[in-house]
Amino acid sequence: MIEELKRNLLFARLTEAQLKRVATRAQRLRLDEGEALFEQGDPATRFYLLLSGQIKLYRLSSAGNEKVIEVVVAGQTFAEALMFLERPAYPVGAQALQPVELISLDARDFLSMLSESVSTCFVLMADMSRRLRHLIGEIDDLTLHSATCRVAGYLLAQMHDSESFHLKVPKQVLASRLSVKPETFSRIIKQLTRNGVLEVKGSRVRIEDRAALQELADVCDLSQARLPLRTGVC
Repeated sequence: MIEELKRNLLFARLTEAQLKRVATRAQRLRLDEGEALFEQGDPATRFYLLLSGQIKLYRLSSAGNEKVIEVVVAGQTFAEALMFLERPAYPVGAQALQPVELISLDARDFLSMLSESVSTCFVLMADMSRRLRHLIGEIDDLTLHSATCRVAGYLLAQMHDSESFHLKVPKQVLASRLSVKPETFSRIIKQLTRNGVLEVKGSRVRIEDRAALQELADVCDLSQARLPLRTGVC
């Protein structure tokens, strides 16, 4: 477990004694697909390092509607910022999207240990600052961009060295993550496919016209887009 902790930036600067202290109070957990880690409103006494699989973080409205806030992937920590609250509670629920393995860490003890590791404090602050900037960017996307722009931007972000990639997140979860209704998400994908921008086979996506997709991602006003689509935003 100590070696697994060392590979994460949050724990990399801890001393051997501190790592042993963290590991002593840590627990290794395994969840099956669909199994809940914690519910919205539960006391937040632990935070987590995901070793494998995917976890969705989501909020439920008073009407029971689900909004996916984030999809956590292997190597990421989550819920650590809550340790700074006086009476922390999880503002979201967490559920496994596939079988997962993770390390559960004692938030209160880790907080008390931060006074002994200034460099780790700065790492944690930098990570929270990065997440804050990311959330501000998402607010801009939701308020300024159409559903088509958000889908196009997400698809472009999945491209690396290849024009082809697999959607690693279920489409319904992805639609919620992008604040798009599932039927709207499907309609956008089908329209992009009909117009020769994408080729979709199951979870595999191939970008056929990157320039057209980039234009859609850059346009905030849907009427200016090269491929006008009839879409809705939830």
